[in-house]
Amino acid sequence: MNSLEFNKKELVNLEKSLKKEVLRTNRAGSYSCTTVIGCNTRKYHGLLVTPLPALDGGRHVLLSSLDETIIQHDCEFNLGLHKYEGDNYEPKGHKYITDFKSNPIPTLVYRVGGVLISKEKILVYNEPRILIKYTLLDAHSETKIRFKPFLAFRNIHALSKANMDANTKVREVENGISARLYSPYPDLYIQSSKKCEFVPAPDWYYNIEYMKEQSRGYDFKEDLFVPGYFETSIKKGESIIISAGLNEANPQTLKTKFSNEIKNRVPRNSFTNFLINSASQFFMTDGKQTHILAGYPWLPARTRDALIALPGLLNGSQNPTIYKSVLSTILSHSDGCLMGEFTNTDSYEFQSDIALWFIWCIQQLEKMFPAENIWKQYGKEVKKILNSYLTQNYHFKVDDNGLIYNNHNTVANTWMNAVIGGRPVTSRNGYVVETNALWYNAIEYALAKSHENKDHAFIKAWEPIAVKVLENYSKIFWSEEKGYLADHVNEYGANWQMRPNQVIACALDYCPLEKDQIKKAFRLAESQLLTPYGMRSLSPSDSQYISLYKGNQDRRENAAYNGSVWPWLLSFYIDTLAKIQPRMLNAKIAEFVDNFEKEMTMAGICSVSELYHGDPPYKGKGAISFAMNTACLLKLVFQLNSTAAIQEANEIVAKTTKTKKVVAPKAEAKTTSKKASTEKKETKKGKK
Repeated sequence: MNSLEFNKKELVNLEKSLKKEVLRTNRAGSYSCTTVIGCNTRKYHGLLVTPLPALDGGRHVLLSSLDETIIQHDCEFNLGLHKYEGDNYEPKGHKYITDFKSNPIPTLVYRVGGVLISKEKILVYNEPRILIKYTLLDAHSETKIRFKPFLAFRNIHALSKANMDANTKVREVENGISARLYSPYPDLYIQSSKKCEFVPAPDWYYNIEYMKEQSRGYDFKEDLFVPGYFETSIKKGESIIISAGLNEANPQTLKTKFSNEIKNRVPRNSFTNFLINSASQFFMTDGKQTHILAGYPWLPARTRDALIALPGLLNGSQNPTIYKSVLSTILSHSDGCLMGEFTNTDSYEFQSDIALWFIWCIQQLEKMFPAENIWKQYGKEVKKILNSYLTQNYHFKVDDNGLIYNNHNTVANTWMNAVIGGRPVTSRNGYVVETNALWYNAIEYALAKSHENKDHAFIKAWEPIAVKVLENYSKIFWSEEKGYLADHVNEYGANWQMRPNQVIACALDYCPLEKDQIKKAFRLAESQLLTPYGMRSLSPSDSQYISLYKGNQDRRENAAYNGSVWPWLLSFYIDTLAKIQPRMLNAKIAEFVDNFEKEMTMAGICSVSELYHGDPPYKGKGAISFAMNTACLLKLVFQLNSTAAIQEANEIVAKTTKTKKVVAPKAEAKTTSKKASTEKKETKKGKK
């Protein structure tokens, strides 16, 4: 797959181009996101969106957009584009666009008569600053360019409205201005590499509309403030760089800074590179802690998502420093059992499966980094977590039969965690199929490592519990008549809805099922849930099935876990397939990879959407870039052709020099499956 490019015919078609979004991020947690033609369609869009921990801990849109105007022979040609009421687009700057390309950074080319000008955008790697470079490629007459900044200064989940409290005054700085609409905010510095005249012309632009918010049932009209405009002449071949950041820049260094930032960018010229780039976008560090954001442009850091995604995201770099920093951050927000989201540090919401995903994550990292002695680093934490399940007093408990029971029907205790009106969309109170499989997997893994390290006290304490879990798992969940596992079981009986959670259970290294049970459950789930883009969250034959993820928030939340397709589940599908039909493995992975390679041009350019419609044509929906899905696809790509993928990754790493050389994965899925089987037998032998 070559670099993604779009021509004029594709770009002027608003029905298509407004659905294609471009996202760029940096390690400071800032992002820039809009459509390929520069028209914002979401309240989450903006040229500079950055976290402000001192304000409210959230991310904020400071610079919404920057309109450019080309002036020749006293005629003005505005290149901006905003949507107003009644499908009224002004100033219709998209009609001048001739090309868009994504490699190495987003670049638009405009033609206005004899004027040909390019616009390139890049976020500075480690600070909240965007640089926009304009180059006059061709012109036959004296040319001027004008820049008009549209300011928002609001949280990404809110909208700005014209008001009397806004500070409409600006302060002049070298080659630019600083603005601060509201006192709690820091100053935003907008400067140019070339001395420009700033003309104060404060004004509100009313009722700019965001169509994506309108379709999602939210408030969709915003008022943006323009303090004035910059104007300067520009000659053929000349470049001007506009900087917007939270600190004052030195205008004389902007061109050098722009060039240096480009040199460190991974090229976007192949599917693997797209995934590697996308994977790097989810890591956010403040120098002390490293978080994995669940998705862009609005999802926060979430513990469960981070743990499921982390091993896959590391396929592109194989850098152990990253996982150590992420796990250290997660553990700093824990108390034996782990909380649901990093962002809510004041009230811990412990959920029954998250700590078990931590142990699963440790297992995967051990395969990836065999030289790191992962158990020595985290074995104590694993045992602490397991012991906490026996002693904790939250809304779940370890029952007398050894299984975990969720005893609060108003708490979403699994990855199916949508809540409407204070109640889970998919209430999974009781014994949960994948949670208890993760529980068994965690115990057996800890026992296997304890046997290796001759930890007799732990073995003596936990082997009876493992035996009890194994004996009761099938009794609780398995139906020989139906040939598959109940999704959850409580005092009202077993829930037999066909969901993908049993595939997670089947895929684990230490699975509490016999091979014949795995095969039967897998085949039934495959026949009803598998699609070209992942696994459905519910079978289409179920009366609660919702095929389309659309409408207001309540309907979307219902659809997400009652029919929508989740790509990250393919990782567990493939791991289960490796156990029962390994010869089909590469062909199936290649099929999925091919599907998503085509998907890279559809919604978030070079990104993987959060979820998909349950029925054809499986349109991507939700967040335009999702960490767990990206991690899954990276895993599949490297698993499919590890030699070729690693060679490609090493070429990238050699250019960036920020991560160490990539090495081959520890083992392919078939080998891992055999190893898990062997370890399971050895553990059982140890029990005897």
